[in-house]
Amino acid sequence: MAERPVTQQRSLASQSTSGGLTPRFIEPEAIYNRMNEIYDAIARRAFELFEYDGRVSGRDLDHWFKAESEFLHPAHVQIRESDDSIAVEAEVPGFNANELQLSLEPRRLTISGKKQSKTDEKKANVVYSEQCSKEMLRSVDLPCEVNVTRATAALSNGILQLTLPKAAAKSIPVQAKTAGAA
Repeated sequence: MAERPVTQQRSLASQSTSGGLTPRFIEPEAIYNRMNEIYDAIARRAFELFEYDGRVSGRDLDHWFKAESEFLHPAHVQIRESDDSIAVEAEVPGFNANELQLSLEPRRLTISGKKQSKTDEKKANVVYSEQCSKEMLRSVDLPCEVNVTRATAALSNGILQLTLPKAAAKSIPVQAKTAGAA
C-alpha cells in the first residue's frame, strides 16, 4: 500500500503585513480535483477554438494556450534555498488571502486561487477594457524535502511569501567491515 504524503492541514491565522489573514493550507486531493476540473474546462474551450477555426489541424497548441490564458492567471514564482529553509515568493496580484489555497507536500508546493468578484454595471461608453483571469493554479517541485508542519505563509501587496523549513536529514548508521574478515 502506498504511503500517503504528510500534509499541512492547519489554517494559519496570523496577521500579514497587509492586515489580512494568511492563505490557508489544504489537502493535496482538493487541489488535484480542482486541477482536473480546470484541465477539462481548458480542453473544452480549446476544442471550441478548434471548431471556430474551421477544424483545421496543426494549431492544437495555439488553441490550448489561448484557452489556458482565458482560464488561468500566471503566477510568477521565485524559489531561494538557504542552509535550513526554502523561501518562495509568488506574485498573486489581485488575490486576497481568503481567495488563495496552498497545498504543501514534502517536495511539492501548489498555489491555487479563485477570485470572488462582484461586477458593477455602469451606463458609460467603454473605450477600452482588459480582462484578467479569475483563477490561478501553479504547482512547483521543491529542490529538497521540507517540513510541512512548520511552514509559514504571508501575503502582502500581491506577493505571497512562504518559508519552508528543510526536513531534518535522516542519518543511517553504517557499520564498517573489512574485506576477508569473518
